[in-house]
Amino acid sequence: MQKPAIPENEAERLHALKTLCILDTGHEERFDRVTRMAKRLFGVDIALVSLIDENRQWFKSNQGMDINETPRDISFCAHAINEDGLFIIPNAVDDERFCDNPLVTSGPKIRFYAGYPLKLRVGLKIGTLCLIDSTPREMSDEDRQLLADLGAMIEQEVKSIQLATLDELTLISNRRGFLTLAAYSIGMCRRHEVPFTFVVFDLNKFKQINDKYGHHEGDYVLKTFARLMLETFRESDVVGRFGGDEFTLMLSNAAGDQVATILAQFAQAVQEENDSNQKPFKIEYSAGIASFAPDNDLTIENMIKVADAAMYEHKRR
Repeated sequence: MQKPAIPENEAERLHALKTLCILDTGHEERFDRVTRMAKRLFGVDIALVSLIDENRQWFKSNQGMDINETPRDISFCAHAINEDGLFIIPNAVDDERFCDNPLVTSGPKIRFYAGYPLKLRVGLKIGTLCLIDSTPREMSDEDRQLLADLGAMIEQEVKSIQLATLDELTLISNRRGFLTLAAYSIGMCRRHEVPFTFVVFDLNKFKQINDKYGHHEGDYVLKTFARLMLETFRESDVVGRFGGDEFTLMLSNAAGDQVATILAQFAQAVQEENDSNQKPFKIEYSAGIASFAPDNDLTIENMIKVADAAMYEHKRR
């Protein structure tokens, strides 16, 4: 059995998926309507909306299976998200990648599989709309177009969720998405009685970059800064763009020297990016830090205001 490859943008992909806040949620008619339609139109045993999490695939919509998730390393859909178009297996028994897969050798005894990768944008895929059957079959050009059309319907529903929680340019959390994830993380910190820290970043000379080099270069700075945040900070940390050139970070179970070490690693990543990008400008920023005990009674907004004030003092100096 061939295990699925991990996408190069896995950190960005997982962050975008988790920011949507749809993992481990209940069934929704807007998704179930499409999977019911797909199962009926194609006459298959199973139709799913499958989301590829870090170590599992979880089914947001499930027609025909009596389980909610499977391990990622045996998932057909985890292969599909590495493709640009439809991923079709006419007969899994004849495919060396899948012939000894547990989902083939035992229930549900997959033979036919067809998956449409669900994109948030080009190159960023969070899961699939997929068809599964216990009988081998081929797909005509008309069938392929129909599956793609149904997949596009699922994408539109996901994007309607995305607009509420993700920043459209950088695809990290927007203000609303950040506050939602931060509230969950604070709850975890309080249960485990560990400190946490908020950091507010503000890009320096950002307006000058936009004015002198154009908004496409300004967008490059914003997207690069967001990417470096995702690549540098820990899986347990929450990152977001609050708007304009201001970014936020919540470090769970971190204070004092540990925060200083984490932010030094980020500063090094920004420096390395500046040294390698051949741009006529440098990415520069100011940062404000505010750490809190788990039993403090401030609201999230007020804790961020403390970090924001520290950032403006840093910028003033």
